Amino acid sequence: YYYKLRLIVKLEKEEKMEKLNPYEFLEFIVTDEKIKSRKFLEKMDISSRHIRRACRENSIYINGKRTFENVEVKKGDSVAIKFPDESLNALCQYKDIDICYEDYDLLIVNKEYNCVTHTAKDDSQDTLLNYLAAYFEKNNIKRKVRFVNRLDRDTSGLIIVAKNSYAHAKIMDEFSNNQVDKIYLAICRGDFKEKQGEIVKKISLCQDGIRREVDDDNGKYAKTKYQVLKDNKKLALVKLKLFTGRTHQIRVHLKSIGHPIIGDKLYNDCNEEQNLLDRQALHSYSLSFKLPRTGELKTFTAKLSDDMDMLNNEIS
Repeated sequence: YYYKLRLIVKLEKEEKMEKLNPYEFLEFIVTDEKIKSRKFLEKMDISSRHIRRACRENSIYINGKRTFENVEVKKGDSVAIKFPDESLNALCQYKDIDICYEDYDLLIVNKEYNCVTHTAKDDSQDTLLNYLAAYFEKNNIKRKVRFVNRLDRDTSGLIIVAKNSYAHAKIMDEFSNNQVDKIYLAICRGDFKEKQGEIVKKISLCQDGIRREVDDDNGKYAKTKYQVLKDNKKLALVKLKLFTGRTHQIRVHLKSIGHPIIGDKLYNDCNEEQNLLDRQALHSYSLSFKLPRTGELKTFTAKLSDDMDMLNNEIS
């Protein structure tokens, strides 16, 4: 009887070989001569939290077979973590989304203006999160929608969406360590004296709790590099590179040098310029970062929205 019981337990623990498809599994090939599986995953920059969860859920696989122990692996072995299925984190609302790029880990979306990125108390529906939840459901992506970056309601352009916790953590680290190149396009008041330069001015929150302002004494360090692409004295198309990520940074910095963004009702007090566009003429144009799984450096771009493109065409 004891022998039969041990045999049953052994058979229950033996797992069939699984096909490690990249959507379900994060797989690495061992290059060390010998190493414990958990130690190897740590070397692969898998967070301790992720490893602990994988151990609890028995979702670590060695050479395609699930393992229940911290086993020794050798050079050439496959060590993989299976991503768990997750429930969607928003109400599904179906709407066409401008997808610039998609793989097993990521979606890169060109967000339209007048669209909130994430649900909140006053915006529980008709947000990009709602539309992405519907896209996930339609395409059988059984994961939470994880935003890596966000944009203001009226700023259009690139937003990165992670399909799993590993991809989210890896790219968030790149943002935190200023390893992501962020390029914006803005249409602002023209007649620039200097066609390129750097704006290094500290930014703090105004007393109204909404707007920001340049504050050399109490503000936080902020740096923006700009290059004027077109300028007809009245309007200018400007390319901007962010070195920091302060709230409203571009809008505040451009105002501080006398070139506020067209349509910006918070920072441009010229009614004529406000009325040229019904939102601030700011677009997240380009993002460059390393893909989480391969480390390959990739650059993604998003075309200007129609309203900004029309205004841009007026600049000779």
